[in-house]
Amino acid sequence: MIGMAREQRLAEIFMEVADSLTEDFDVLDLLQRLSTRCVELLDVSAAGILLADALGDLQVVAASDEHTRLLELFALQHDQGPCVECYGSGVARTNINLTSPGATASWPRFATRARETGYVATHAIPLRLRDRNIGALNLFQKSPHQLGESDIALAKALAGVATITILQQRTLEQSHIERSQLQTALNSRILVEQVKGILSERWQTSPDEAFFAFRSYARSNHLRLADFATSIIAGDFDTAAIPLPLPGS
Repeated sequence: MIGMAREQRLAEIFMEVADSLTEDFDVLDLLQRLSTRCVELLDVSAAGILLADALGDLQVVAASDEHTRLLELFALQHDQGPCVECYGSGVARTNINLTSPGATASWPRFATRARETGYVATHAIPLRLRDRNIGALNLFQKSPHQLGESDIALAKALAGVATITILQQRTLEQSHIERSQLQTALNSRILVEQVKGILSERWQTSPDEAFFAFRSYARSNHLRLADFATSIIAGDFDTAAIPLPLPGS
């Protein structure tokens, strides 16, 4: 994406962020949109976002597709991978060749799984403001080309905007609560994952397609993802009202 098209998408992203600074701010939806926008704006195949919970442990809260989410979970399970190290150090790791001997030696399970998923390069950008680390943004490529300085700078800017928005919202709500909103987002993600499984099985479709239909209905009807997921899990909402996902959506 280049030229005016890219500038237009950037303007839309900043408008989305500005709109998020309200009392009913939905962190989960913002981060999901951010992961999707990273794929649109940067020359990458997928993106995933991890946030630290109340105990400081990283959890996956958003991903541009199901493969990325599973890969992120795998990295966390084995406590290895550039995104995990990026969060710990607060320093970005970019243009990592996952097919190199060095990557295999540093993160044997992660690098192997990434290659099996089709990714050959990755980047990890911290969600950091000054001395505060709250998570990391992970980008994946299926082609071995390196990202240029402008793309890396844009990735850092998007991560920075997300970080400032999250921290600002916490200040607007209750300045003394350190991680409550992040914990809420993590809890919400668990509910959403349950619904993805329910709808995927019910419709005999992929988790990505099920999530797209679920999220599209929620947004068109101004429903918070966590609240909507809770009503589906509790059986209070008839999922027949949700338009079936189109194959490949």
